[in-house]
Amino acid sequence: MAIKSLIINPGSTSTKIGVFEDETLLFEETLRHSTEEIAQYASIVDQKDFRKDIILDLMKKKDFDMKSLDVIVGRGGMLKPIPGGTYAVTDSLLEDLKVGVQGQHASNLGGILAREIADTIGAPSYIVDPVVVDELMPIARYSGVPELPRISIFHALNQKAVAKRYANEKGVAYDSLRLIVVHMGGGVSVGAHENGKVVDVFNALDGDGAFSPERSGAVPPGALVKMCFSGKYTEKEVYKKLVGNGGFNAYLNTNDMRDVDKMVDEGNEEAREIRDAFIFQVAKNIGSMACVLQGKVDQIILTGGIAYDKAVTDGLKERAGFIAPITVYPGEDELLALAQGAIRVMTGTEKVMEY
Repeated sequence: MAIKSLIINPGSTSTKIGVFEDETLLFEETLRHSTEEIAQYASIVDQKDFRKDIILDLMKKKDFDMKSLDVIVGRGGMLKPIPGGTYAVTDSLLEDLKVGVQGQHASNLGGILAREIADTIGAPSYIVDPVVVDELMPIARYSGVPELPRISIFHALNQKAVAKRYANEKGVAYDSLRLIVVHMGGGVSVGAHENGKVVDVFNALDGDGAFSPERSGAVPPGALVKMCFSGKYTEKEVYKKLVGNGGFNAYLNTNDMRDVDKMVDEGNEEAREIRDAFIFQVAKNIGSMACVLQGKVDQIILTGGIAYDKAVTDGLKERAGFIAPITVYPGEDELLALAQGAIRVMTGTEKVMEY
């Protein structure tokens, strides 16, 4: 019997929803919210009823029978560090989403909305592979400063989804493989997947690793300390240099790789060098993860929006292709990945995780 699901993926100024029958998309919509609408609410969780009403209004306009749904799935938020998997939205998980134990982010609303809507129709609610998935091996947590342990915040949903896709296409179990997965979007995360766990990964939000369209990645720490205490910048301004205005934004005033490619095509040598530097840094990250896996790498997988860029993927193949064969799965289908997480649990392929 087919499993019909409603998928909810909230962003800062939009709520993306999709309705699936098994893995077939019946319809999707991106509900956009103006700055003025969002500004009315003091916190992320205060937006809950506003976003829920918009979702339910859309379903009503489409004359969709909500009671025909078997499950509601929301994007996972800034919870406590947890292993990867599909989690039931329990009372404790719901409370931590509302509180935002690792920060306030629009994705926190995914599980909250899923639970509220699911409760009204008597269906289960889940989240899948939130950004706080933490499967690091103990030695990967050391940074050199005890007060500053390395942490796992990355594109867990898409990294896990493409890793399982590759395993499925090869007819092998995900937990039998040793993979390096490279997600390249607004941020970049490079993870070492060993026997079903991401045992090391570069913090894609505000930590180590390559620079990206919007983020600085790792920077010289001594120079950063001097900048922080120079008196020229507030804490907020320094953080914005690292997250939001870093990377390509800082160098070329754009966070769109297509703009960078256009500059290169028009003869902009600075843009070419910065793009080459990006490829260089991502390749170094791949090499690092190859050492984590002790050189035994079955496949390197390139994914995310920048994986559509042939100049980048060709450059990475040239620099890192000696490590292992490279597969490219461009883009990220988060709605499908969320639906697949629920399907795996509801068909018994995976066990539901308890928070």
